[in-house]
Amino acid sequence: MNTKLNLAAALLASTLVAAPVVAQEIVVGGKNFTEQLLLAEMTAQLLEANGFEAEKSDGLGSTVLRQAQENGQVDVYWEYTGTSLITYNEVTEKLDRDATIARVTELDAEKGLTWLACSSANNTYAFAVQGEDEATDGIVTLSDMAASFNDGNPLDVAVNAEFPRRPDGLPGVEETYEFEVGRANLKSMDSGLTYQALNEDQVDVALVFATDGRIAGFGFRVLEDDKGFFPAYSICPVVRTETLEANPGLREPLEAMSGLLTDDTMQALNAQVDVEKMSIEDVSTAFLTEQGLL
Repeated sequence: MNTKLNLAAALLASTLVAAPVVAQEIVVGGKNFTEQLLLAEMTAQLLEANGFEAEKSDGLGSTVLRQAQENGQVDVYWEYTGTSLITYNEVTEKLDRDATIARVTELDAEKGLTWLACSSANNTYAFAVQGEDEATDGIVTLSDMAASFNDGNPLDVAVNAEFPRRPDGLPGVEETYEFEVGRANLKSMDSGLTYQALNEDQVDVALVFATDGRIAGFGFRVLEDDKGFFPAYSICPVVRTETLEANPGLREPLEAMSGLLTDDTMQALNAQVDVEKMSIEDVSTAFLTEQGLL
């Protein structure tokens, strides 16, 4: 009897040892604009190519996505250092790129989040005007834009829905440059529509992201942030520390992808979707394949 029990136990143990280890399903998050949708799709494809099961949860607002990650509903997504510094951690001190990365790494570690190696891409906020437009031809800097408002020549400004409520958004711009857009001249819309509104002469100025391919595609001119209001928005993979500890194999492929992302690369990828009208999936697969990651 005991011999049979021992044999059964030994067989069970050998079966458990021989069974393949199945990696945890990784939930990949993303925000609700082209660059983030691309990053989420590329990450999901990359992780699956490295033996993980990946599920996407993209198309979310910044705050909702961050809360989802802190609550354990999202394992990894690509965040911007300036967003974490100012919006999530409420740091108002002016810091350069490296200091910003160090500060958010330290502060978010206390919340159970690990910042992996950041890319060199910096998708900072910016304001753009048309390449040629009588109303804005003389406006080169954000100080010029502020002066136009203060001189009684207000401009129609397109922004996304979050920007008027973010501390690193319109309130901070208005305080730094000492002007007020005013409700009548503020046109709030989805992020992607700001480019269309400017391109179709519906507004004079549009909020854009520095790595967006439509800036060059539509011939826009970016206004200089001459007082240096906007911080660095380096693009970095952020993983729940608990998830990373359980799946240390996540680090290498994510950091390999991060090392390939530059301003020019992100502009080109974004342009393929927004200007050339290629699919998110096709652009992601082509890029990862060309870089030898698939």
